Amino acid sequence: MRAFASSSLINLKSFTLHHTPTFKNPRSLSLSLPSLSPFISPSPIMAASFNSERARAPPAIPMPPPPLTKFKIGLCQLSVTPDKDRNIAHARTAIQDAASKGAQLVLLPEIWNSPYSNDSFPVYAEDIDAGAGASPSTAMLSELSRLLKITIVGGSIPERSGGRLYNTCCVFGTDGKLLAKHRKIHLFDIDIPGKITFVESKTLTAGETPTIVDTEVGRIGIGICYDIRFPELAMIYAARGAHLLCYPGAFNMTTGPLHWELLQRSRATDNQLYVATCSPARDTGSGYVAWGHSTLVGPFGEVLATTEHEEAIIIAEIDYSILEQRRTNLPVTKQRRGDLYQLVDFQRLNSQ
Repeated sequence: MRAFASSSLINLKSFTLHHTPTFKNPRSLSLSLPSLSPFISPSPIMAASFNSERARAPPAIPMPPPPLTKFKIGLCQLSVTPDKDRNIAHARTAIQDAASKGAQLVLLPEIWNSPYSNDSFPVYAEDIDAGAGASPSTAMLSELSRLLKITIVGGSIPERSGGRLYNTCCVFGTDGKLLAKHRKIHLFDIDIPGKITFVESKTLTAGETPTIVDTEVGRIGIGICYDIRFPELAMIYAARGAHLLCYPGAFNMTTGPLHWELLQRSRATDNQLYVATCSPARDTGSGYVAWGHSTLVGPFGEVLATTEHEEAIIIAEIDYSILEQRRTNLPVTKQRRGDLYQLVDFQRLNSQ
């Protein structure tokens, strides 16, 4: 396992933000264009319409002060088998191990209680809303978060709800309560001839809501695997004041070597946030072979900790004080061209 620098995280409750505080808009950045020739004169538009806060609608929510500055995150890269009971027991042991090493936040892989296949999703699906008896996987996560006093971003499992199936991530607080539930927004429907074909939409329904949650380790934006390919979602989370983005994922052997680390570093660099990912361990005998390489990336796009493809528990430090430092060093947030483009967060806009 390769281990690198340190890292950091923060806090929010589920978004559909149950509480949307009112913040002052950041001061607009005004630039003037010097006269370069008799034919070019300074334009009043340059001074008046850069207005970086207008590049996001509604205006961005500043990052709230995190509940703590430094903490440890645990990424549990787990092997997954057809034995659901074994998968749950194995995840329990890994979470306990990570907590014993000081992790205050634990992240699990995508689809950790089931084989990753359209045939398996209906068989292994759980009714999360029906409670512990109908969802042994989330019951275990709730119990451990309460007993160990940690925050758990519970990877994802197949969820059955209202006659539909979803790929769903549950976030539990230190009291064992469910803080947020994210249903994978972008379904993994791809076809690379001779390499990989997978169509999640054959069985799964796409989620409808971006999910950002306040926890005891900071404000976290949640995505699942294919969600990481869409920079707009990460930008919405940044505009909602996230400190950290968590993506349980299971990239494959075709796209994993090319894009897995690249996308993590891109989302972190674009938004000057921490990005944490967690994959299943690689099983070359399974129908879907995961790339592995669970990783923590810092707000400058630097890989802080990672591993290879075997089972592993990565423990790394997150340091939120670095976020403001990076944003001061490279103030891209204040340099956006609100006169030329705009990211619209429809959920926030429609709720106002």
